[in-house]
This record gives sequence, structure tokens and C-alpha cells, in this order.
Amino acid sequence: MSRKARTYLDWNATAPILPVAREAILAALDLVGNPSSVHGEGRAARTIIEAARRDVAALVQAEPANVVFTSGATEAANLVLTPDFRMGRTPLKMSLLYVSAIEHPAVREGGRFAKGDVSEIPVTSDGVLDVAALSRALEVHDRETGLPLVAVMLANNETGIVQPVRDVAELVHRHGGLLLVDAVQAAGRMKLSIAELGADFLILSAHKLGGPKGAGALVSRGEVLMPAPLIRGGGQEKGHRSGTENLPAIAGFGAAAKFACADIEMRSERLETLRARMEERMVELAPGMTIHGRAQERLANTCFFSLPGLKSETGQIAFDLEGVAISAGSACSSGKVGESHVLTAMGFDAGLGGLRVSLGTDTAEADIDHFLSAFERVVSRRRQGVAAA
Repeated sequence: MSRKARTYLDWNATAPILPVAREAILAALDLVGNPSSVHGEGRAARTIIEAARRDVAALVQAEPANVVFTSGATEAANLVLTPDFRMGRTPLKMSLLYVSAIEHPAVREGGRFAKGDVSEIPVTSDGVLDVAALSRALEVHDRETGLPLVAVMLANNETGIVQPVRDVAELVHRHGGLLLVDAVQAAGRMKLSIAELGADFLILSAHKLGGPKGAGALVSRGEVLMPAPLIRGGGQEKGHRSGTENLPAIAGFGAAAKFACADIEMRSERLETLRARMEERMVELAPGMTIHGRAQERLANTCFFSLPGLKSETGQIAFDLEGVAISAGSACSSGKVGESHVLTAMGFDAGLGGLRVSLGTDTAEADIDHFLSAFERVVSRRRQGVAAA
């Protein structure tokens, strides 16, 4: 058999580590110094961290001084999702957190906000944030109790649908609030600028870019307005995130970010061409299927689909047995396959199964052919099973 035995099409869950990231990690492992030490060994380690900070900042056109390294996107979310901020030395309170109904659980759980202080904003049946509903919520927000904090992802991790973040930013700032944007899936797949988005904070994750697991970042638009620290201690990361920095992971993060900055448009166009061919053939093989968000602006690499009568878990196992790794959406529940809160938010039957195919840097024509062959067999078996019943 000429093609490889397995095809990996779950890049939204995690990307295979890039060679440049691996090299950066191995080089950092050979450095003995603590980045906070002032001797030569410590300064060498600090140099690696600051170079990575510049590369991560460049990914979203931010200032390096505004990048705070964390253990991942979940920690970054919990750092910024707090009622307690400071404007310089002046305390600033966020009284309510508004989150879209399709947010990743790391954001949707509300971080350090009390459950009663988290308000969910609906999305349309097209999977796009209902900006009018957010506007109504902000209109009645009581600013005497504190300011609103709004969290909206740039691109949904399941459907790939791009959200109207610029419009949201304008609305939020008009009401004196702050905007947090989860850019985990979008980073490296579309050009980003924190200023052009109008975001006050961005969340990033290394392993979605081909860096190591265990590294992430909170990026702010400035240095004056910052959330209260989540982890206190020795005052690393300017006091925003204490604890000795994970030098190898941060080095790998920086290398992956630098790689991701190059040729984003070219990579995106190539993946969009592959996906278009794939989806066209899928619809031919299964005319009754649904590709969620197909009419909306999506990340070029993502296809989230449902086949009538095929449960998510059954479909995922079926493709896995065919040698194709895809997912049932967010890979954040320790291997559990449950109902998609994204599909529910879009108004679909909660029992509807959804499967996600996500492409990446190394995805080739042969990988798409392998998936389509598997798809044809899965569809054929499902039809035979229905006929037998």
C-alpha cells in the first residue's frame, strides 16, 4: 500500500510538533540557568524567553512587553476571567462576564467569576454571535456595580466559523467594557492584529501551532490595565504569573509562532482548496448530510459535519478503524464524546452527531483521498444498516 497506514485530520485538537519547535526545545533543555538569575547562565536562559516573547507578539502584532506566558490557554483564560483588574494602581471591578454560547469550556466556565455573574449570549442558527442580543444585554448592564467583561472567540474550534469580533469590540467599548478574544484556533491560520480586532486581551496556545503542549499566553493591548494575578509567588512575568518559566516549552512556542507568521495566506489558500474538493465529494456521496457553517466565513482548514442517524462516537470510531483520525469536536473532556454544545447553541437537535475534520500544514492530497475513501465506506455501511433495519 503506497499511502501511509493512518491519516491525521485532527489539527484543531493539536498540531504535530514542528521540527523547528523540536529543535528549539532540545536546545533550551541544554541550558542550565534559571531565567531569573543574573549570572551568565541565567541571562542565556532569559535571552531565549525574550526572543520567544517577541515571536509570539509578532504573531498577533502586539508589543512583546504585553505577552504573559502561561502553562496553556486554559490558564490564560482563568487569569483574565476575573472580576478584579487594576488600572495602574487603581482597582477596577468587572461585575458581569458575558460569554457567547459557543465558547470553549475554558472560557464558558467563567474562570474566577461566580456562576451567577456569568451571562450567556446566544448565537444564530448560522453559528454566529447574535450581536443584537449582546447589545441588548449591555444596554441594561448596571455600570454602578462594575464594568462588563465580554468574551468572544475569533474562530470556533468545532465549526471554524469566524465571529464578528470587530463589531463586538466597537459595541463593548461603547459601553465601557473590556473584550477578551480567544484566538487559539485562529492564530497561525489567519492574519491577526490585536489592535485591528479591537481586543483588549487575546488568548493563545502553543500546541495548536505546532509547538509543545503546556505553553500558552495572555496578550494584552497595553501594560496599564491588567487582571489580578492567578498564581502568586516570586513575581515572574512582571508579577502577572509567578513561577519559574517553562523554558523549553516557551522556546518551542516562540519557534512555532515564528513559523506560523510566514506565508499564512498561501497556507490558507492551499487548505481551502483541499477542503473544497473534500466537501464537494462528501456531498455527492451523502446528499442528506449537513456541513455546519458552510455558507459562513470559516477557517480554511475546518469542516464540521453531521450525517443523519450517525452518532458522534460511532462515527469517530468508524473513521478510526479506517485509519483516519478525526474528532467529535472539542478535545477537552478526557476522551469523552458527548453532545456538542455548539450544535445545541445553533438550534440543532442535541442528539445530532457532529464530526470535525481539520487539516494542517502537512495535509496532502493523499490524506484527503484516504478520508474520502473511508467516508464512502462509512456512508455505505450506514445505508446498509438502515436498509437491514
